[in-house]
This record gives sequence, structure tokens and C-alpha cells, in this order.
Amino acid sequence: MTHSAAKPRRGRPPKSPRADQDTRAALIRSGTEVLTEQGFTASGIDGILKRVGVPKGSFYYYFSSKDAFGLAILEHYGAYFANKLDRHLLNTQLPPLRRIDAFVADAKTGMARHDFRRGCLVGNLGQEVGSLPDAYRHRLQETLDDWQRRLAGCLEEAQTAGELSRDADCSLLAEAFWIGWEAP
Repeated sequence: MTHSAAKPRRGRPPKSPRADQDTRAALIRSGTEVLTEQGFTASGIDGILKRVGVPKGSFYYYFSSKDAFGLAILEHYGAYFANKLDRHLLNTQLPPLRRIDAFVADAKTGMARHDFRRGCLVGNLGQEVGSLPDAYRHRLQETLDDWQRRLAGCLEEAQTAGELSRDADCSLLAEAFWIGWEAP
């Protein structure tokens, strides 16, 4: 009985779906680092690809364009920051206004860790919004609105706890907070 062994395939083994997700995530992480330091317009794809070790041709497997890449980074950053806000603003171990203080202290620590070179991606892109595609303007506004709602919720808890005047407009206070946070 003859048994023919399968011949080994030549070339690179096929990537697993997990490897694709890991590469895409690494590109987004590296892109986030670069965009928080340099902004969108000044950032080049080549430097990001070099940091991750991905060939330029492969970039277009993950993202159709630099604009699509930037939107993916903004989506990732918005979710990351929303989780950071929730970790602090929903921490019932602290009174509501102390939660806001804890968030600010944590953010300061993060900025110091990066030698104050990295700004908030939303603030950076907001300063460039005139030169960005319309989809960015819409996504930036959605992100800020989401963050404002989260902060307003914490301020409403502060009102209920008697830490904040019942007459205070929590939505307006949250908006003022983010204007101050994102201002140049």
C-alpha cells in the first residue's frame, strides 16, 4: 500500500485571524501614540508602520486609507477614555465630586508619565478639524457629547448628595469642564 505524504506548502504560513487582530490593534496603539503627540496632519503613516514593523502594502489590508485609520484611532481612543471616565466617575467608594478629582489626578499622572508630550487626541483633532474630513467633525462631537453626559451624570449625583447646589445646571457645568479640558 502506497501512502503519499502531503507535501509541505512553500512560503509563509497563513496568518490566523488572531494575528490579524493583533496587527490591527498594534497599528491603532502606535497611531494613537503618534497622533496624541503630533496630531493627524503632521503624522505620516510610514513612521507608524516602521514602529510596528508592518509593510506599507499590508497597511491597506487593515485600513482603506489614512482617513479610515484616523477614524479607527479616534473610535479606539473614545472608548478607552470613556472606560477611564467610568472607572472614576462611577466609583461609588468616593463621593461624586471626589470622583472627578480622582479622574483629574489620574489624567495628570498619565500626562506626566509621557513628559507632557501627549495631548488629548480629541483636543488635538479638534484643533485640526478645519482640515479634516467631515466624518471627523461628526465623530469628535459624538465623543465629546458622550464624555459630557458621563460627567453630567456624576454632577447630578453630587446634587443628590448635597455636594452641589440644586440650582446648578449639570449639563452646562459638564460642557464648561470639557471646554476647559480641551482648550489649547
